[in-house]
Amino acid sequence: MTYRSWQPERRRRRTRLTRRGRLALLLGAVLAVAAAVTVPLLLGGQERPAPEKQRTLLIPEGWRAGEVYAAVDRSLGLPAGTTRTAARAKATGLALPPAAGGNPEGYLFPATYPVVKATTPQGLLRYMVDTAGRRFGGDRVTEGARRHGMSVHQTVIVASIVQAEADSAEDMAKVARVVYNRLGRGMALQMDSTINYALGRDTVDTTHQDTRIDSPYNTYERRGLPPSPIGNPGDAAMAAALDPADGDWLYFVTVRHGDTRFTASYPDHQANVAEFNAQRRAAGRA
Repeated sequence: MTYRSWQPERRRRRTRLTRRGRLALLLGAVLAVAAAVTVPLLLGGQERPAPEKQRTLLIPEGWRAGEVYAAVDRSLGLPAGTTRTAARAKATGLALPPAAGGNPEGYLFPATYPVVKATTPQGLLRYMVDTAGRRFGGDRVTEGARRHGMSVHQTVIVASIVQAEADSAEDMAKVARVVYNRLGRGMALQMDSTINYALGRDTVDTTHQDTRIDSPYNTYERRGLPPSPIGNPGDAAMAAALDPADGDWLYFVTVRHGDTRFTASYPDHQANVAEFNAQRRAAGRA
């Protein structure tokens, strides 16, 4: 059985509007509808702005700073040289390490960046450098550089050479080992990639004349690392610079695509170079 409290029912009084009340209610309804129509008009469509279509800018691994600058100019529809000028301006405020000497080369981290109407060269450059700072500034990189007797900046230089000289992660680790082996023996690095950087080109053909150019990036004549990175390395190249493969290699040459040969024997290296040259001649006659 269900119990409920009892209360005497009260007779409901029916409320009746007067003529003046009905007019007031009708006028209020009309004003409410008018306000609903007027407010969006006054806002000029700002209440629900159409979302801006976002574009992206891809910076591939190994691109040099000049290539990055040109890509930013094209992406933002700016005159050629605008981004290069911005990179050199102190007002841009790039958070570069002191060892970089104000040169962003090596710290324009390769990635895909968002681009909208409000994007500026300064903003993009800061984004790239900040990304590099996060990738290169951790304990793993600092400790890895110390194991090889390097500063972080020197390790970025090694990674940039590795990036330019090798395609696969396996070859990158071997190239890094060649770099450390040659540095450890006091040998010149003799990297074609540094010659190409000095000459502002990208080719597999390096002549004896090229190796005699007067440049701090001529690692045929000058021992040690070049004065700056020669491009902007990615994660794989940096990983190789931190954890190179084990081996006694001092020489390497890519005989054909996918066939890079590493050796500690100079005669074996000469034989590999001869095969490379024969391949090039055969390709030229084809």
